[in-house]
Amino acid sequence: MEQHLIPAWMLIPFAVMLLGIAILPLLPKVGEWWEHNLHKLYVSLLLGTPVGIWLCMNGMTHDLIHQMIYDYVPFILLLMALFVTTGGICIKGDLKATPLTNTIILAIGWVLASFMGTTGAAMLLIRLVLDTIQQRKYRVHTVLFFIAVIANCGGLLSPLGDPPLFLLFQKGVNFEWWLQNMVGEWAVTGVLLLLIYFGIDTYYYKREPLENLMADVREARKLQMSGFINIFWVLCVIASTMFINKTYIPAMGAENAPWYLKLLREWAFILIIMGSWVTTKKQVRTDNNYSWTPILEVACVFLGIFVTMTPALMFLQQNPLPITKPWQFVYCTGTLSAFLDNAPTAMVFHATATTLPVAEGVQIVAGIAPEFLKAISMGAVFFGALTYIGNGPNFMVKSIAEQEGIKMPSFFGYMLKFSLIILLPVYIIVQLIFI
Repeated sequence: MEQHLIPAWMLIPFAVMLLGIAILPLLPKVGEWWEHNLHKLYVSLLLGTPVGIWLCMNGMTHDLIHQMIYDYVPFILLLMALFVTTGGICIKGDLKATPLTNTIILAIGWVLASFMGTTGAAMLLIRLVLDTIQQRKYRVHTVLFFIAVIANCGGLLSPLGDPPLFLLFQKGVNFEWWLQNMVGEWAVTGVLLLLIYFGIDTYYYKREPLENLMADVREARKLQMSGFINIFWVLCVIASTMFINKTYIPAMGAENAPWYLKLLREWAFILIIMGSWVTTKKQVRTDNNYSWTPILEVACVFLGIFVTMTPALMFLQQNPLPITKPWQFVYCTGTLSAFLDNAPTAMVFHATATTLPVAEGVQIVAGIAPEFLKAISMGAVFFGALTYIGNGPNFMVKSIAEQEGIKMPSFFGYMLKFSLIILLPVYIIVQLIFI
């Protein structure tokens, strides 16, 4: 199939989409308009429709269809399956929000993220965290570290942890490769972030008004859990992600396979969503303050991102960056993962790495040298926490926190006040140690 050249100006809609997400919420009257998911959909359609038309008129209909049906739909359905199933597990309780308690909860989520996905772990624990810190005056920093530790960095140890790792798994990486080869990066990053959080939370805890601390003690409640049936449905999501793919069902990967067979895993997700919804008592979701708003926000915003991102990714494939060192792959993959979806970004740099020579005696993994695989994995998973749009769960956590009355930083505020001054230095330290 002839490869059509993408002009640089076709990157403009994608840049406008990103700027819109960053700037519109900050404008006084427009910010209120932007809060409605329907209006986010309008913006996505306004920017995405011309891009889609241009791609179709220039013979790239297949690229657009592939991006939307085989990338966007699986992306949203996986997030929705985890959102619905974990949203049906209600962990009620208002623990005393000491720095140690908060840090322990983040540490548990950090471990769970690799085995039930960053989305699943985030949705399972976000309500507990918000209930625990509700009496605290200073709460924003806890949500920010929650996004970094649980919704991103914790998912490095298995293909279930984060979408880019699953795509690399599909390319031929053994399921246990990350657990065998990247525990060091995962552990050092997690320990550093948790220690930093403990220090910051201790600082703010000492400055909490006395009445807030008294209310925190007075209103403490023991942990209670309901919606146990959804543990089964979460396991179904994990099993579907792990086993319903072309590795175990070769017919799914056949070139002439019908679309409904290629999306077999997504059909399973739909059945799981329906099963979870029907078998979960309504009261459980009511107690969990369950709302469709966060996942609908992700669906509306990422619709525009995925469409406008299509020519941007094709442009990068046609104009590869001149990088040859593993550390360069960390920062290039990471930077683009912060602003593009980290799954297709990982694929672009995997393709770039396949063009590089491999030293004699080095055993390649999925067509590339192990050091490049480690660099791409680290960049894609860790750097997704640098912006709200770097990874799907980021937006959902932000939206849920705002529903609970926590005033989250703006798009640029998140970067300037948190990710660039706390996360990036940690990533640099880990890169210097391991890559």
